[in-house]
Amino acid sequence: MTDTATRPEHAPADHPKVARGKTGILLANLGTPDHYSYWPMRRYLNEFLSDRRVIDYAPWKWQPLLQLIILTKRPFTSGEAYKSIWNHDKGESPLMTITKDQTAKFAGLMAERHGDQVMVDFCMRYGNPSTESKVREMVKAGCERILFFPLYPQYAGATSATANDQFFRALMKETWQPASRTIEPYFDDPRYIDALAKSVEEAYGQLDKRPDILVVSYHGMPLRYLMQGDPYHCQCAKVTRLLKERLGWKDTDLVTTFQSKFGPEDWLQPYTVEEVARLAEEDGKKNIAVIAPAFSADCIETLEEINEEIKESFEEAGGEHFTYIPCLNDRDDHIQALADIATENLQGWL
Repeated sequence: MTDTATRPEHAPADHPKVARGKTGILLANLGTPDHYSYWPMRRYLNEFLSDRRVIDYAPWKWQPLLQLIILTKRPFTSGEAYKSIWNHDKGESPLMTITKDQTAKFAGLMAERHGDQVMVDFCMRYGNPSTESKVREMVKAGCERILFFPLYPQYAGATSATANDQFFRALMKETWQPASRTIEPYFDDPRYIDALAKSVEEAYGQLDKRPDILVVSYHGMPLRYLMQGDPYHCQCAKVTRLLKERLGWKDTDLVTTFQSKFGPEDWLQPYTVEEVARLAEEDGKKNIAVIAPAFSADCIETLEEINEEIKESFEEAGGEHFTYIPCLNDRDDHIQALADIATENLQGWL
């Protein structure tokens, strides 16, 4: 972006130049380790698992367990999982590659609509590029307003809220804070649902035989969070219903499940890894498809957990045909939907 810094009118000659007049849009995703080797994995997991929004156990209980046991072993197993999906050509995780592609397309659309009034970038809640570094860059570039856009269709304390927390913490460090807005969850936006439905229709259209059922798998969270008032579970259920209605399907054509359980307590159920096995063994569903609407971009939970672990659970239970339908990623209709949502949230700023 062109340097727009100027000395304020009527200011003395020694007054520092100040960049003014821009509006920033900062896309935010979960994050990724810098590499799949031990120490980058440990740094990333430490930041992630130390977030009280993610693991809310008392630090005096949780931190000794995390630092002395979990972080001595998990970086190796998680590192192997990341290695199996790593974009070795670009030296980064698929989530990083896809987020860059999404940002480039999104920025192109915003430039067509608003010219150089808008600065678009992305940040990660954990790892790099950090939220703080990108807020600093935007302020330095003259962004007097920032629209913060967590790329989570459904709200959850452990995703949308912690991303917003980090954004607000970054603003706390700015001498001259920009005005700021955050995006509300867009899980029931017709444009998002339509893009999701089209991805299913296209995937089904490429198959020789229609799957017996579509497993709509969302990232899980402790059941306790739902009981405390987190709306995530309800919003996931609504996405499945809206997707079913948009596709014109019956209730029996799809099922909602939850994946990525961590720790000993009960999480949202049914668990995807168990449900796909049950579908094969008990219901005779030998041909299934899986989609993951909670993720805006393919990542370790989809490319490795769904396409490897969950697929393996299904096949070991007698399943024969497993189809994974990719996340919306940088599909044109997805980016168009995100750009439209952003434009609506910029009302009065441009």
